[in-house]
Amino acid sequence: MGKLSICDGACRTGKNALTWVALAFVVSVFGCSAVAQEVANSPETLALVRRASQNELHSPAAPYPVRYKLRKQDSKGITTKEIVETKDGDVARLIAINDKPLTPDQEKAELDRLNNLLAHPEIQEHRRKREQEDSGRADEMTQMLPDAFIFKDLGIVEGSSGPAHRLAFEPNPSFKPPDHEGEVYHGMEGELWIDVAQERIVKMDAHLIQDVEFGWGILGKLYKGGTLSIEQKDVGHHHWEATLLKLNLTGVALMIKPLSFETYETSTDFQSVPLNMSYQDAVHLLESDSNGAQVAAAKK
Repeated sequence: MGKLSICDGACRTGKNALTWVALAFVVSVFGCSAVAQEVANSPETLALVRRASQNELHSPAAPYPVRYKLRKQDSKGITTKEIVETKDGDVARLIAINDKPLTPDQEKAELDRLNNLLAHPEIQEHRRKREQEDSGRADEMTQMLPDAFIFKDLGIVEGSSGPAHRLAFEPNPSFKPPDHEGEVYHGMEGELWIDVAQERIVKMDAHLIQDVEFGWGILGKLYKGGTLSIEQKDVGHHHWEATLLKLNLTGVALMIKPLSFETYETSTDFQSVPLNMSYQDAVHLLESDSNGAQVAAAKK
């Protein structure tokens, strides 16, 4: 499943413990495990979820990488970035703050950051490895999902890429988490939509029905009432990307530090880029776009 996540100044996947509570849903869909299923899971519905799981976790490599715009709104304001996917990890360029173009000083600072990234490939390599580690952590959470919930088929609805199965899910009382991280699933319920034609995840909405604990390197608790939503669609050639992430979570870290996590992200304007593009190629592409924008602005 395509990823939407908290993005730092140079990549799409800057993450923290709270983000991973969300990514347990937004990155992942349903894998397999040996825990017995509740009778309430009908064979037909469970089979549908299993197939969607395989399509998400074992989907073929994207036919092409893409570039797109990522707009993020949180308590700090609004940022818009141009993201380019590469074999070396994603590369981003800030293009707007609070929906306004960068000032000359802000543009210079962004170009300086990109040039520094070119001069220090170890920075990009560190980010790429972090992305891989985070994806592996999400995959571990994915394996728990089918057994962690009971699913009910609510019928067919119109999804982002055509008709979709609408499923409700709630905690499976017989689910025994294999580790501390899995305990978060005991406090979540919501809806999952699966595309009829391609059997890919279209949409997931979830909310906390009780306080839940989380791990991921930092112990804490999320409070009842928090919500999260994710949507994805086929952006061409059966290549699926996440297009929306909405989080509203509060809690406490290490049982003493208050947490408030509210963000709204959308991804738009997907375009293909050359296959096997390196991160250096992406930097040059983004710098070229910036120079072109500056020239156009000067002619006005």
